Amino acid sequence: MQEMPNFVREFKCKPDQKYYGFTSWDDFFTREFRDGIRPVESPDDDSIVANACESAPYQISTAVKKRDFFWIKHQRYSLDFILNMSDLGKQFHGGTVYQAFLSATSYHRWHSPVSGTIYKTELVDGSYYSATHDIQDDPASPNMSQAYLAQVASRGIIYIKADNPDIGLMCFVSIGMSEVSSNEITVEEKDKVKKGDQLGMFHYGGSTHLLIFRPGVNIKFDTRGQTPGLDTKNIPVKSKIATVHPSI
Repeated sequence: MQEMPNFVREFKCKPDQKYYGFTSWDDFFTREFRDGIRPVESPDDDSIVANACESAPYQISTAVKKRDFFWIKHQRYSLDFILNMSDLGKQFHGGTVYQAFLSATSYHRWHSPVSGTIYKTELVDGSYYSATHDIQDDPASPNMSQAYLAQVASRGIIYIKADNPDIGLMCFVSIGMSEVSSNEITVEEKDKVKKGDQLGMFHYGGSTHLLIFRPGVNIKFDTRGQTPGLDTKNIPVKSKIATVHPSI
């Protein structure tokens, strides 16, 4: 294995062993950060939302509709399709969606953006190598189809009842891209989680994820001065991604 910059310092591994102690590609892919490398920002401040993945901001959408014609041009989000036609999805109609992208070399475990209680989890089967019709011949089509893939690809859906009443019920959605189909959820309903606790992980390949908030949640995102899109850089997992203010 060619040593990556700061790899030994940042990740749990055994550099004196063959393959740094990793027993398989998947063992390497789901590697963990060493303790203290990614601390939780403002762990006791429930107004601060933590970044759920080591990821680059792709899109922020507000007033997201119950159902939209996502297959035409601008890949509009459709909450009913994203949330697999769940009755719980009704609470998010007109809400806010934050989407961010994980590259193949990113850390691929997910962490709770808030402290609260796991309300419901769901794994949804989906399509493979799908892309919107107008860009499907482009090598970058999976990246450019991320909003569309949020509604048709395999995904893990985790509803969290936040301790902060200004947030209430929110949703984390993991989304497999291209060959990625394994969304492993490691929490169960009724589990109590603290901000930064592990929720699950992807297995193999680049992926994307969503944070979904109900309408009326007064949330302001901090993308570190970046305009969300395909050319952004990773924001560290567990660091501040947004602040929630009392509803006006």
